[in-house]
Amino acid sequence: MKRRSTAIATLSLLLAIGAVGFYIAAQSTVVADEAQEAEKSDEKPGLPEAPAWTLEDQDGKEHSLSDYRGKYVVLEWVNHGCPFVVKFYRPGQMQKWQEHYTDEGIVWMTICSSAPGKQGYNDAEGWRQVIEEKGVKSTATLIDADGTVGRAYEATHTPQFAIINPDGKLIYNGAIDSIRSTNSDDIEKADNYMTTVLDAALLKRTQAYGCTIKY
Repeated sequence: MKRRSTAIATLSLLLAIGAVGFYIAAQSTVVADEAQEAEKSDEKPGLPEAPAWTLEDQDGKEHSLSDYRGKYVVLEWVNHGCPFVVKFYRPGQMQKWQEHYTDEGIVWMTICSSAPGKQGYNDAEGWRQVIEEKGVKSTATLIDADGTVGRAYEATHTPQFAIINPDGKLIYNGAIDSIRSTNSDDIEKADNYMTTVLDAALLKRTQAYGCTIKY
C-alpha cells in the first residue's frame, strides 16, 4: 500500500510539473505572438510594388519593366476608338505630353489591352499605321492582347495612367484629370493628375529664400 501511495504521489508530481511547463510554454507563445502583432502594427505602409510585365511593341521588340529600373515609367492605356481618348489625341495634346516627358528622360509606354476583335485592337502592322497617322510620340506602343498587364494594374478605362518610380514602386494609378468629358476644350480647365505627378517627379532642388536658419 505504501509503495502504491508513493507511486501515485510521484505521478501527481510529474503531472503537476508537466502542467506548469505546458503553461509556461503556452504563455511564451502568446507573448511571442503579441510581440509579432505589435511589430506589424508599427510597420508603416509603403508604396506598392508595380506588377512586373513583359510585352512586345509595334515592331516586335520586347520590353520589360525591369529594363527601365532607375527611371520613371508611364503606362498609358489607349483605345483610339474611345471618344475620351480622341479628346486628347485629336488636338495633339497627348502627343505633346509624350514628347515633353520622354525628352525629360521619362519612359512612356502606350498600352492597348483590347482583345482581338474588340474596339481598339490592332495587330503590329495596324499599330505602326496608327502611330504614324496620329503622330504618337511615346517610347513604344505595347500590345497586351490577352489583357494580362491591364488586369494586373486594374486598368478599367481609357485613358488610364499608371506611373512607376525609379525604385519600381507604383506612385499613381488612375484618371488623367478631373473633368470626365469628351470635349477637348475641357483639357485646359481640368486639374491634370498625370502631369502633376510627373512634374513633381522632375522638380529639381531650388534655392530657398527667407530668413537663414540659425545653426
